Amino acid sequence: MAKRTFPAFLLILICVVASATEKDPNMESFVNADGQLRTLNINGAIDRSNPFFQDLGANGRRCVTCHEPDNAWTITPELVQARFAVSHGDDPLFRNNDGSNCEFAVPQTDDEKRAAYSLLLTRGLIRVGLDVPKDAEFVIQSVDDPYDCGAATNDVSVYRRPLPSTNLRFVTAIMWDGRESTATTTIEQDLLRQSNNATRGHAQAGLDITAEQARQIVAFEMGLATAQAMDNRAGNLQSDGASGGPVAVSRQEFFVGINDPVGLNPTGAPFTTNVFTIFEPWSRLAGRGSDGLDAAAWAARESIVRGQALFNNKPIVLSGVGGLNGQMFPNGVTPPASFTGTCTICHDTPNIGNHSVKAPLDIGLTAPDVAPYLPVYTLRNKMTKKTVRTTDPGRALITGKWADINRFKGPTLRALSARAPYFHNGSAATLDEVIEFYERRFKIGFTPQERADLLAFLRAL
Repeated sequence: MAKRTFPAFLLILICVVASATEKDPNMESFVNADGQLRTLNINGAIDRSNPFFQDLGANGRRCVTCHEPDNAWTITPELVQARFAVSHGDDPLFRNNDGSNCEFAVPQTDDEKRAAYSLLLTRGLIRVGLDVPKDAEFVIQSVDDPYDCGAATNDVSVYRRPLPSTNLRFVTAIMWDGRESTATTTIEQDLLRQSNNATRGHAQAGLDITAEQARQIVAFEMGLATAQAMDNRAGNLQSDGASGGPVAVSRQEFFVGINDPVGLNPTGAPFTTNVFTIFEPWSRLAGRGSDGLDAAAWAARESIVRGQALFNNKPIVLSGVGGLNGQMFPNGVTPPASFTGTCTICHDTPNIGNHSVKAPLDIGLTAPDVAPYLPVYTLRNKMTKKTVRTTDPGRALITGKWADINRFKGPTLRALSARAPYFHNGSAATLDEVIEFYERRFKIGFTPQERADLLAFLRAL
């Protein structure tokens, strides 16, 4: 199905009207192609004098530059392209310290800027420069770089999507590679460090932000809950007993290890595949819900219900997943090299869908043919001389371990409709392409109806 787009001025008008008519002053609403996104701030109305919205660096960047409320607190190519058009590439988003394909790009004309910032414009990718750890178990043997950035043999430029700065209460590791987290710190402590590092790096601040500024940023971020609240086909996602929208997200129980599938739940409670229960009440209504809903709307709701059941219980043979198959976990449990599971084996946090423990995985997203627009690094194991070709070594650039190559944390799954493209490298432009990736990778065998139902469910998150 073709994605609908709206003129920028119309989007602004609709968003202002939606926000102005919202009953809760702590809620903000934004229209997207599939309906309406809402964010609730549990600490009060969204305060745009918070340091999150302030210029604390040297290049005009603010936290909100890459974490926009209407894009579920990240950025999308549509937004990036709109900013480029208005500013002719001079918006603070377009800075060569991390926004350009190559670090030392100094484009002058609009065409030169489009070429220099092509990954940001087309995939919403930010460049992350990392050195291979000195004690790493591998070296970079060669680099195939389509942008000819001249990377050194120990220097890696990887390109990643900015993660949403909302629903952070459910996160167990900060950044795709977990580099801002440690085994002994809390998420709040990790975010305090990250807020300063991001300001020093992305915003090129010459000095650390103050402890009070960091505290205010983190308090603001931790208070945000975001989810899809209206669906163009199914209507209100909170009606007739359903618990869509951000209010239910803000009330969702969470602790590290909740519903973990390998026995790391500190309460000892067993894992359940029924991770998502948001739309379960609709399954009992059989079209007898809210007055005024037509047959098409109820058909759309029934599709969402079926999609939720598929996500929870559709059998998938999980094999070759680095960090899962054959991986020994801290409690001594080692899942076999191949076993039948479900989507919720990895997306186990109730009604949120991320890992409830730190569990970076390799599901095959860094193969050169998955993201052919990215540089390819050939890594060589110092001991075994084995080589691997990858577009992003992932967690291995932090730990230096060969086993961590290509491993990334999974993001939360709420508010998906507002933040395409998907995966760390933006390789799936749509949710349908996400489903296609998993179908191809795990040979699940979705029927056309199952695929449509799963898509309906993901859009409603």
